[in-house]
Amino acid sequence: MKNFTSVPKDFYILPFSYNSDSPALILALFTGIYLLGVLLNVLIVTLIYLDKQLHSPMYLFLCNLSFVDICYTTTVIPKLLDMLSSGDHKVSFRQCFTQIFFFFLAAGTEDLLLFTMAYDRYVAICKPLHYHTILSNKVCSICMAAIWFCASLNSCLLTGSALKMSFCHSTTIHHFYCDAKALTEISCAGKGIFYLVMYFESIFFGLCPFIFSLTSYTKILKVIFLIKSGDGRKKAFSTCSSHLFVILLYYSTAASVYLLPSSRYSDLLDQVCTLLYATVTPMLNPLIYSLRNKDVKTAVRRLLWTK
Repeated sequence: MKNFTSVPKDFYILPFSYNSDSPALILALFTGIYLLGVLLNVLIVTLIYLDKQLHSPMYLFLCNLSFVDICYTTTVIPKLLDMLSSGDHKVSFRQCFTQIFFFFLAAGTEDLLLFTMAYDRYVAICKPLHYHTILSNKVCSICMAAIWFCASLNSCLLTGSALKMSFCHSTTIHHFYCDAKALTEISCAGKGIFYLVMYFESIFFGLCPFIFSLTSYTKILKVIFLIKSGDGRKKAFSTCSSHLFVILLYYSTAASVYLLPSSRYSDLLDQVCTLLYATVTPMLNPLIYSLRNKDVKTAVRRLLWTK
């Protein structure tokens, strides 16, 4: 008779570091990534809040991006660190799906924010005279509310569809957190609904924002090449190329998790790609978006001089 469990009490997470010969080194690596990412993003949020000259649409979106990146890594890394340090890989059913919900919430918000920031740069470079009209304070507030609402609704739909799955034989998740795709591999029923919801989600929250972002940067590059000043062209291209690098890194690693065909090493590749877009990219965002920005550097000097 088959061992069938529709609602398991606990799941067991086995990350790629489970059989590692140096768990202390891996624990230190993940701790460093988490602390550095949180510290940099907290600094950006604090700086934008304290400096009134950074109270503009671009930095409003950047502040929200830093907050989302903190949530992104906090959803995944602390529990992983606890498992690595204690050796207890058991996660309750409620904890698992709570983690799934907040992970999808952060991912959906990040997708929409990256597109919004690309549009912000398009308006700033291609339509500078209408920038404050198109992206007024009211419009930006509505955009942020819409982004969080859509991401929350998307997360509810994905988590709800994942809850429809039933689990057979095993409750062991071969990942470093409660990943919905990893759950489908141990599910014996109900995953068709999840795949259907995920299909539409990948179009509206993945493909569409990515295409719109690339379209914005394509138009931006056309304008940049028409700039006569060499310094102005170099400054605009440097900023946009940094933003474009973040978008390509994020979407390429996220898409590879769901588009790569199953293979002998698919579990390991999924974990590596998830690690890149869920922990490394949030750590790089403040470096690429902020610390190379002249306004942010000026704000840092102004804040330190005041203190």
